[in-house]
Amino acid sequence: MFNTLAEILSPFYYPVLLIVATYFFVFSLANHYEIWRFTLASEIFDGPKVSVLIPARNEERYIERCLTSLQNQVYKNYEILVLNDNSTDHTLDILNRIAAADSRVRVLNGKPLPEDWYGKPFALHQLTQEASGDILIFTDADTIHTPTSIAWAVTNMKGLKADLISGYIGQIFLTFGEVVTVPLMFFLTGFAIPLFLNRFVKVPWFSAAIGQFIAVKHEVFKAIGGCESFKKKTSEDIYMSRYIKSKGYNVRFLNITEHVKCRMYKGYHAAVEGIGKNIFDFLGKSSVLLFLLIIVVFFFLFFPFPLLLFCIAKSSPWTLHILVVVALYTLTWLFMFLGQRLNWWYGFLWPLLFLNLIYMAAWSWFRTVSGRGFLWKDRVVG
Repeated sequence: MFNTLAEILSPFYYPVLLIVATYFFVFSLANHYEIWRFTLASEIFDGPKVSVLIPARNEERYIERCLTSLQNQVYKNYEILVLNDNSTDHTLDILNRIAAADSRVRVLNGKPLPEDWYGKPFALHQLTQEASGDILIFTDADTIHTPTSIAWAVTNMKGLKADLISGYIGQIFLTFGEVVTVPLMFFLTGFAIPLFLNRFVKVPWFSAAIGQFIAVKHEVFKAIGGCESFKKKTSEDIYMSRYIKSKGYNVRFLNITEHVKCRMYKGYHAAVEGIGKNIFDFLGKSSVLLFLLIIVVFFFLFFPFPLLLFCIAKSSPWTLHILVVVALYTLTWLFMFLGQRLNWWYGFLWPLLFLNLIYMAAWSWFRTVSGRGFLWKDRVVG
């Protein structure tokens, strides 16, 4: 039966596989070139005031390391605002101690979370209300910044005449579960979305951002309605970039791996919870789109690898064809990991990455439609 089905589908399925694999390979190279070509080195060390905004909820393990790295910046004109988002650990004590010794650091105490807001957007909203800078930099409490990170942001915003910039920061993986989960965030911006088109068209879907580091002009952020425009979104970074792009502003996605680093999630379960909560939300909570995503990922992204093994075992005439598809997928991921300064051999794990994506997509759908939501920072969202 399998052989009969394979014979029926082969004139259509195998050529489409090759087209998809070629598309991803070509656009991975194009996006890699786009990101590196337009990323400028830090050259501006004084200029417009910058407000670095950090939401912190139960971050006693990481917040001091983050603030220490931000206190040692070569850029001169900046302030650091940290929101203690109703922490129940020693976060506030650490923040007060640091702020007492450095006038550039201001600590805000978070208000109770309203019912019509999610936690992170509301935290960012409170921070932006107090920010006085011409440029806002949103960053996470567990990031580590080199002394040039703020200068890098100002240089690229001015040099590229950008209204918002974001991009890949350096990712740190300490467990195998993180390796087969966190890199899925490279999928869209790495080779699915043609980033270079972002410079020529106004389609919001071609814009992207990663919440670990986003720099945006304060006046532009106000023009889109601030955090009100994404107050009930779990993937607030993506929606922020889309809304800004939809208003005709210049959004750029660059490479920040040399300036900011982070271990995004601590272990497999935390990574699934963190990335999975965004999948259904990213698709506008459309069950139809999510079902189509699962079908496409299974048949066109994961299935070529087991199909190659089957073709080799059966001496199929399509073996060479599928071997080329698998080789293109492998090269695509190899270049992606090399571009992110990560271990090259991670590129051979792409079948596990896509299988994991299918699981997380289904999990994201179930948690949302069942009303159970996602536990994030000790709050239920979604």
